[in-house]
Amino acid sequence: MSRQKITISVIGGHDCSLEVEEIAYNVGKIVARVGGILVCGGLGGVMEHAARGTKDAGGITIGLLPGKDKTDANPYIDIALPTSIGYARNAMVACSSDIIIALPGSHGTLCEICYGMVYKRPILDLGGWNRDGMIKVKDITEAEAKIKECVTQLL
Repeated sequence: MSRQKITISVIGGHDCSLEVEEIAYNVGKIVARVGGILVCGGLGGVMEHAARGTKDAGGITIGLLPGKDKTDANPYIDIALPTSIGYARNAMVACSSDIIIALPGSHGTLCEICYGMVYKRPILDLGGWNRDGMIKVKDITEAEAKIKECVTQLL
């Protein structure tokens, strides 16, 4: 039996600043460079910019959509999976990933962080969440090193 590909969820707000958009884009590029498949909520904001970064670096993206229509996905999603379960999809985003990278967001992002903790996923904190159990990283360079370390541990 062959080893499954590493899945990495990038989570964060639908509404975000230009600075966070850039961070999300660069994190998406890292996901592709380490051979991971991006999993996200499939919509705009952090999700879209991470997916764009992953695609620009030659990677694959999966969007777990809250509604029932594939056309809701942002244009950088390769595999759009409508769930029709709204915010409950947050559990799927967290559970389907091997590694979670948390950028700034709101209640939905915090929900995904909590599910990630329940499922015992390594969660990198790039969003100032400052929660026990998360791996705090100060910038994109440190995040890349920690992502590579997590991937190596999974192989």
